[in-house]
Amino acid sequence: MSSSSPSTNKHALVIGGGPAGLMAAERLRAAGLAVEVCDAMPSVGRKFLLAGKGGLNLTHAEDKADFIQRYAERSPEVAHWLDRLDAEGLRAWAAGLGVDTFVGSSGRVFPSSMKAAPLLRAWLHRLREAGVRFSMRQRWLGWAADGQLKFAGEQGQERLLKPDVLVLALGGASWPQLGSNGAWLPLLAARGVSIAPLQAANCGFDLGLRRAGAEAMGWSPMFADKFAGLPIKPVALHFASAKTGRQFARQGEFVVTASGIEGSLVYAAAHLLREEIKDQGEALIHLDLLPDRSEDFVAAEVARPRGPRSLSTHLKSRLGIEGLKAGLLHEVLSKEEYKDEALLARTLKRLPLRLKAARPVAEAISTAGGVRLEELDAGLMLKALPGVFCAGEMLDWEAPTGGYLLTASMASGVLAGEGAARWALAQ
Repeated sequence: MSSSSPSTNKHALVIGGGPAGLMAAERLRAAGLAVEVCDAMPSVGRKFLLAGKGGLNLTHAEDKADFIQRYAERSPEVAHWLDRLDAEGLRAWAAGLGVDTFVGSSGRVFPSSMKAAPLLRAWLHRLREAGVRFSMRQRWLGWAADGQLKFAGEQGQERLLKPDVLVLALGGASWPQLGSNGAWLPLLAARGVSIAPLQAANCGFDLGLRRAGAEAMGWSPMFADKFAGLPIKPVALHFASAKTGRQFARQGEFVVTASGIEGSLVYAAAHLLREEIKDQGEALIHLDLLPDRSEDFVAAEVARPRGPRSLSTHLKSRLGIEGLKAGLLHEVLSKEEYKDEALLARTLKRLPLRLKAARPVAEAISTAGGVRLEELDAGLMLKALPGVFCAGEMLDWEAPTGGYLLTASMASGVLAGEGAARWALAQ
């Protein structure tokens, strides 16, 4: 990165101090521009820090071709971003900050310390040493009549800025208490930018269950009180869209919530489930509670003579079905159905759950929707607003957890920062 003195009189402004915005600032400063980062919050990287509280999943070590496919319909566009910063490049970048990384058993990549804070501190130190200026508690209000950018300070005082180039990295609308509240949507829409509605991604779902011959939302009170917050594993989730035929099948784990399910296995299928609910009013999934056992084996064990033992004790001793998994059976089967050995065996391998709604955007880990990628050129500049670039989660793409979301966000920051620098220096 260049020294603290700008090598040009061009001034770049980045609005948004998340990973995408910081990466854009880094590349702008490296190109010799004077760089200021404005953020509405008291400090930068707040969502980044919270996401890394239990262990910062920086990226993923899987084959690049498979990595790119994680971005579904937007894979071609995101692949272009990853040409500038892929998983290996991100690990090398972290190493340049003095942060070693390792590959976990699932292929996820973590800092050796497992924490986000040391990486962020080292990154901010390097940016400040390079001359990047940070202005906190500056809430962007849009454009003034003369084209200047309007900000409201902590006490409501107005500030006007006219940078040579602008990068917006304002996030989506998940975890709004950390700064990503979607307040930018009407500001860009008013300037003619087409925006896809924001939707929950990497989110939990509420479900509906048959109870006493009727449909009821959520688990029974007894089940929710006893099991909400607990993980279920190992389990396999199967889904086939009634409309498109698209399928999902994967083994992993998820967590029972008070009204439904959430967790990594659910997040991996969230895009398909959300679209199915939108089209069909619900998404029917099936859980394999014994993914390492064949159907024939399960059927034989359920039917095995049990003598004086109760059926619950029999399932526990022969198949390890107890606790949460046993509770799931009682949620979906009536007392009479539970006694039907053939039906019980089938349900152990294919337990149905009907998901009725995604949890609200504010609760989601990330959002889908945002500035449509068709509104941007190859350097992520808005076609309708020359000199204005966009990066990160505010763009219309999504990815599952596992390092894919963070990698692409930072890669888009690289692309936008480099594109913004080229544009400004050419003016």
